[in-house]
Amino acid sequence: MDLPRNDFKARLKKGPHLVGIWNSIPGNTVTEMLAASGFDWVLIDTEHSPIETAELLPALQAVAGYPGTSAVVRPYANDTVLIKRVLDMGAQTLLLPYVQTRAEAEAAVSAMRYPPQGVRGVAGLTRSSRFGKIPGYAKRASEELCLIVQAETVQAIENLEAIATVDGVDAVFIGPSDLSASMGYPGEPDHPEVQAKMEGAYATLKSLDVPFGILSLNEEVCARAMAQGAAFTAVGVDAALLGRSVDALRARFPAG
Repeated sequence: MDLPRNDFKARLKKGPHLVGIWNSIPGNTVTEMLAASGFDWVLIDTEHSPIETAELLPALQAVAGYPGTSAVVRPYANDTVLIKRVLDMGAQTLLLPYVQTRAEAEAAVSAMRYPPQGVRGVAGLTRSSRFGKIPGYAKRASEELCLIVQAETVQAIENLEAIATVDGVDAVFIGPSDLSASMGYPGEPDHPEVQAKMEGAYATLKSLDVPFGILSLNEEVCARAMAQGAAFTAVGVDAALLGRSVDALRARFPAG
């Protein structure tokens, strides 16, 4: 049995652009429904959602049934032990939140790699190694693992080049919501100054030939990011889509 190919990683630099959607509602039925919709990637979020780490395994299994869709997992922290658990479950692409310095990016890379290149703990019977059936898994695992770090504060943007050029960082995600709060505009990710800061980050990453992506519920913001070279863009969140749809339906049937 060979090492599973990471299509998301393979397509990051080669293209085409990868359109994704955010999974924040617990239960692998929702995750599978999103995967069945034909998005290039589904982000399974454990940072800003009720989805627990133990629920990642069935969610990953649900996405695996749709070969054209890749699973991306956001653990709730850039934590070595947590990263180890998520990788052992078979996640191949991780989006790690709140990376603000080169040292934090280097720690993330180390957590993704087995010794001697890193500190990932070794276990023989994990889903990631197909329960020990992939020959030489520990030596080759990093070939198909993809690390995306989130730059979502003023400090992170100031350190962007240092973060993005760490060997083992495959892409950078610019987080509009936390960035807006860091800039003094909480709850205003579409503020002109926030958007200008983001677009400056895009230009920096493009000059470094480092793939970048965003999440936005504003389709104009998504379109601008794509036009400026974003490699991957999440264009919706399941809970937001459900909420809007329910509100619109209720409005069509007024009380009385």
